Amino acid sequence: MNRQEALALVQERVKTKNLVKHMLAVEAGMRALAPRFGEEPERWALAGLVHDLDYEETKDRPDVHGYRTVDFLRARGFADEEILGAILAHAGHREPEKPMEIALTAVDPLTGLIVAAALVHPDKIGGLTAQNVLNRYKEKGFARSASREGIALGTKLGLPLEEFVETVLGAMQAARANLGL
Repeated sequence: MNRQEALALVQERVKTKNLVKHMLAVEAGMRALAPRFGEEPERWALAGLVHDLDYEETKDRPDVHGYRTVDFLRARGFADEEILGAILAHAGHREPEKPMEIALTAVDPLTGLIVAAALVHPDKIGGLTAQNVLNRYKEKGFARSASREGIALGTKLGLPLEEFVETVLGAMQAARANLGL
């Protein structure tokens, strides 16, 4: 599956505009992180783009979130087990151990924190710095649904938290036209 095919699936299956933007943000963050680990950016980006294909139908059923995406993709002949495993890890169905699993599990909530920080910043995402995001990260009451534990997993990749945040923020800033920020 290439990006164009994946994007067509997102557009077909996901009706909530903010969820589509979230998936595009995770795609951008994953693409930016991959080269740091000698990985293929487009494969990592693909994992980010399709990771929440089932969210609208499973948002009240976290026990099946991720599984439905994996089943849907397999039924269409998609067999990249690393990407499928990362989708399951991000949904909490397995411990994230491989770099792609860890990255997806950490980038997912980080993009939410960055979006929340951008929405209250006078210059939106264009004016945000990694330090702005880290300051918000420390505020437990800010963007409560952005799991700090999930974001902190990014350090398991061997990057300091500030560098992890800076990389994902930079990718989102570059993609801001598609993110509406």
